[in-house]
Amino acid sequence: MALSQQKFREIVFQLLYSQDIINSDEALMLELMMAELSVSKKNVRLAQEQMQKINLLLPEIDRLITSVSKSYDFDRIQIVTKNILRLAVFELIYDDLIPHKVAIAEAIRLSRKFSTPESASFVNALLDHLYQKSQGREVNPQTLDQQTDTLLNSEQIASDTALEQSLQEEKQDE
Repeated sequence: MALSQQKFREIVFQLLYSQDIINSDEALMLELMMAELSVSKKNVRLAQEQMQKINLLLPEIDRLITSVSKSYDFDRIQIVTKNILRLAVFELIYDDLIPHKVAIAEAIRLSRKFSTPESASFVNALLDHLYQKSQGREVNPQTLDQQTDTLLNSEQIASDTALEQSLQEEKQDE
């Protein structure tokens, strides 16, 4: 059975993410992906090849992301979101076979599936900004700034909630 482009993209994303957090052995990842995702060795190998193409361009891809994400430092972007952006920027700028709308839509889908709604909005704004910029079009930086603010607020709420839960657990342990 043929693998859908969406499933293939998810495998590439998961390989990028796993490489970013543990930098594991290719053979180990091959076996893990085959077992966990029920995909063929051939499909995982193709996804690994795609990941290697992205890795070759990683410094340039990260620079492009950084050039657009002015009010949200690149190092602050969550690892999941960062790797979704890396895959999407590769497809958007370097893969002529993927239409720009598909690259952006798929990045949003991956963000919703693997991250948060706020992340999906941030990814959408950042990629649209980058695409418009790459086409020499005027862009409204306020759109990206608004999505960045939403993401920052979401992070603050999550942090405050975690702190409250931690304090409640400490009280219960006393």
